[in-house]
Amino acid sequence: MDSLRSTLEARMEPEDAQAFYGRWARLYDVIARRTPGIPALRRRAAAACQLESGDTVVEMGCGTGANLPYLREQVGPEGTVIGIDFTGPVLTRARALTSEYDNVHVVRGDATRPPLEGIDDEASVDAVLATFVVGMLADPADAVDDWCELVDPEGHVVLANAARSEAWYAPPVNAVFRAIVVLSTPPTTKLRYENEPHLQLDEKIDAAHARLRERAVAVADETHVFGVVRLTGGRLEAS
Repeated sequence: MDSLRSTLEARMEPEDAQAFYGRWARLYDVIARRTPGIPALRRRAAAACQLESGDTVVEMGCGTGANLPYLREQVGPEGTVIGIDFTGPVLTRARALTSEYDNVHVVRGDATRPPLEGIDDEASVDAVLATFVVGMLADPADAVDDWCELVDPEGHVVLANAARSEAWYAPPVNAVFRAIVVLSTPPTTKLRYENEPHLQLDEKIDAAHARLRERAVAVADETHVFGVVRLTGGRLEAS
């Protein structure tokens, strides 16, 4: 495992948004773990990966590591969990959270170009999980294609993302959602946008989840947290 860790940590990609998300790492960590309904969602997302003991799972955009313990539960001590994120301060928290596990590796890198060149030397990838990350990508559908190619045949890709609710009680929920999106989109001082960030986010989420439905056989297609969070999981078919 030491050779795997060395290979994975070899690539590091700086991003302009690192400073912004780094400043908010502590608050994000609290939100990621304590928001009502979110811990249950994370457990459900890990279960949708349909992992078995000894499997290898990669989380794209692992943030402060809130999903990593759930994934480790699924693969057991014989499996491998790899979390990838580009922001140093959030990765520090992720490493602290998982320090007791020698089979959980937290790596700094770009989710669209994950630093996994050496993975084939150790294990195949049985599942990819990405929660609340595709909205930050320039081309989320293309990223989903790449993640599907990374996973072995019969493996799984699971997405969970926040977008506007379509439930009957949606208007007040969506008003709160828009405010959260604006406050979490750098710079946060803008009050007016030529292109509303919550609408752009909706488009990206729709594109990513639609692409996964095209590429995989559905194992989960659900909404959570007042209809705001969409969970889509798919099994890749053998060619």
